[in-house]
Amino acid sequence: MTMKLSVKRTVDQWFNKIEKNPSLGVTVSILGLMVIGWIAFGWNLGNTGLVDETEPLFAEASRQMLVTGDWITPFFDGETRFDKPALIYWCQAIAYRIIGVNEWAVRLPSAIAALGLICLAFYTVHWYLTKQDELEQVSRPTRRYLISFIAAALMALNAETIIWARTGVSDMLLTGCMASALLSFFLGYAGKEGSREQGSRGAALITNAQSPMPHALFPNKWYLAFYVLIAGAILTKGPVGIVLPGLIVAAFLLYVGKFREVLREMRLFVGILIIIGLSVPWYALVIWRNGWNYINSFFGYHNLERFTEVVNGHSAPWYFYFLVVLLGFAPYSVYLPASIVRLKFWQRSHWRSLERFQQFGLFAWFWFASIFGFFTIAVTKLPSYVLPLMPAAAILVALLWSELLPNMEAKNDDKTQTHVGTEKVFAHPPASSSIPPLLVWSGWLNVVFLSFLATALFNLSHILGTDPAISNFHELIQKSGIPVIAGVIWLVCAILVGGFLLSRRWNYIISINLVGFVAFLIFVLTPASFFIDRERQLPLRELSAVILEAKQPDEELIMLGFKKPSVVFYSHIHVNYLGFPQEAVAHIKNQAAKALQPPSLLLLAEQKKFLQMDLQPDDYKSLSTKGAYNLVRVNFKKKKNQKIDIS
Repeated sequence: MTMKLSVKRTVDQWFNKIEKNPSLGVTVSILGLMVIGWIAFGWNLGNTGLVDETEPLFAEASRQMLVTGDWITPFFDGETRFDKPALIYWCQAIAYRIIGVNEWAVRLPSAIAALGLICLAFYTVHWYLTKQDELEQVSRPTRRYLISFIAAALMALNAETIIWARTGVSDMLLTGCMASALLSFFLGYAGKEGSREQGSRGAALITNAQSPMPHALFPNKWYLAFYVLIAGAILTKGPVGIVLPGLIVAAFLLYVGKFREVLREMRLFVGILIIIGLSVPWYALVIWRNGWNYINSFFGYHNLERFTEVVNGHSAPWYFYFLVVLLGFAPYSVYLPASIVRLKFWQRSHWRSLERFQQFGLFAWFWFASIFGFFTIAVTKLPSYVLPLMPAAAILVALLWSELLPNMEAKNDDKTQTHVGTEKVFAHPPASSSIPPLLVWSGWLNVVFLSFLATALFNLSHILGTDPAISNFHELIQKSGIPVIAGVIWLVCAILVGGFLLSRRWNYIISINLVGFVAFLIFVLTPASFFIDRERQLPLRELSAVILEAKQPDEELIMLGFKKPSVVFYSHIHVNYLGFPQEAVAHIKNQAAKALQPPSLLLLAEQKKFLQMDLQPDDYKSLSTKGAYNLVRVNFKKKKNQKIDIS
């Protein structure tokens, strides 16, 4: 016990030293965030190939922008690509220009967006806890820094965020813009009002600096950042970039009764002009270039229809996003119910009576619930759609644990005894009677969830479906030892969490979950990504290299029975996709009748589809076989005078 108290006292002294030296505090914060960001987003970011099917579509469209110099209309494989607006393509193309056309450049915008988000979240949580200390007239640097780092770590170290922060698509960039915009809004909103206790003179100066003069043309800097980031979200994914933040902010302001007041201080008209000025010019140019084709494809099919109809077969039951949040934010998701209930968000009069900064938890709840509800109503459902609510979930859970971390700090040397009750100062972990029963149950639910997760991972090879690109997938995954390692990690975590619950060491539980996830990332997710890349994507990259070497001028490349856009990216060659063997045979016959030069084409097909074409050995020349794929050259001269059965 003496050693434990000594360690806590040392930690508190260290954070007190940081508190007295602002430059040291900034340095520690930056280093800590860089470590979290590197582990979550940077480590091995570009050491695996692009993952079919979506990532290479973005990567190649961005490469085409760089090659052609057309920064208005995105193209893929010779056709316009109107799925997403231009910002993600611009970012990837700029990365290509700086570090070359490679996987690092493809994924760098997503990783930077994620890193920027956790940094702003760290700042916001730390600012909120500082304001709370000022209001209560206490000084708790240990609590402020630890909770801020926990919030950043929860935001970064979850499966949903890591997957999309390491993938070169638009989802993480949208989340970075949207979530940063919402955090900026709250900083602008909460910074407008000074503490009723007046706080310190320095804090009052900061508050006044953030607030515009009564007749100023522009709002404070955080509201300006909100408008700029909303424009970025619109340029990343379209109308949803303003609809969702607008819905969240409007619902929150209406609830706390400050709708008109805040809209006036936000200088909404100026903000709308900023958003229009930054986002609309590209839309005007792309519509001017492509007309109704763009309007119907992007606004009609990719926005309106995705909300009202099932697009590309992406349907799911109403409870789909409950499962996505449970697993995507695991293992911390088990604490979300307690985090939400503790707010008592239904007590409107209570929340309206608080100062603005004290409404941070309520704002995070509206953020979480609005996005969850919006996409639950939407007909088309994908796991990535609820990525923007993960930062809110992290904030909610971090605020829950902010009430439980032990505190041995005093406000001032001469006021320590006076404010002991306010500071919740204690040398021992809180007794079970001081812990909300819902949190105790959440802790045991944490143990049960981790146990089920470990059991499922031990039996992973029996749970996973088949992959046509990997013939002996189940045997390989079992032989890799990944399921056993994963199961052991979470089983150990379950045992440790259970032990800390029994010994009433509540403070360590969230740390065990975070450390367990880091171990899971290092020893399971990273090796699994290399395994999948080696078995699924490497054969396509190797075949792309063969295609580059073997392809004759003007020779056509056909991909039969599947679509793997990575071949287009790695070979830089136009690919003609055909769905069925009969279709491929008919196409070969038609091309042979045209007497084209060269009198052949390249055919890339899965072995099963290739055999169904029933080609004779003299009809083709095998160039390479990699994994489940065959690359052959079909000679027109040998097929030209033969009767071809296309039935």
